Amino acid sequence: MTLPERRDRGAAWGPFHFHELQELRNRMDQLMHATFPFPGVDFPESAIEAWAPLADVEDTEDAYLVELELPGVDKDQITVEVTDGELDVRGEIKEKARTGVVRRHTRRIGQFDYRTSLPPNADTEHVSADLTNGVLTVRVPKTEQARPHRIEITG
Repeated sequence: MTLPERRDRGAAWGPFHFHELQELRNRMDQLMHATFPFPGVDFPESAIEAWAPLADVEDTEDAYLVELELPGVDKDQITVEVTDGELDVRGEIKEKARTGVVRRHTRRIGQFDYRTSLPPNADTEHVSADLTNGVLTVRVPKTEQARPHRIEITG
């Protein structure tokens, strides 16, 4: 009896996983900075780099929907752009003024940047964005010719 050969070893490190590795590095840098906040200690530039908000990408029949978690962010603090087949959402969450002593700080602040490549059938001229209840929904419609349609079989 033969067993099927598994050939997906390289698939786990495709282009979509680079972003996750960069996010892990950024989180580790922030952890080091939070753990050792000594004056005069220089941390790598990546410790203050932009971070990416959590996001879901949904492929519907007529559009791609990208939902990003941005609680407490006003729409004036967000920029959504499409350039060269890439969706770029960026902005900044500023630290709010506090009157007491912060005992725990786990919410993200600073610049954020979310980028994703768009498929060739994305209609980049009609992209829309809506911010509701801390969730930014970017709708990228599909082009008309790219939508699936049933082919009649003759013969």
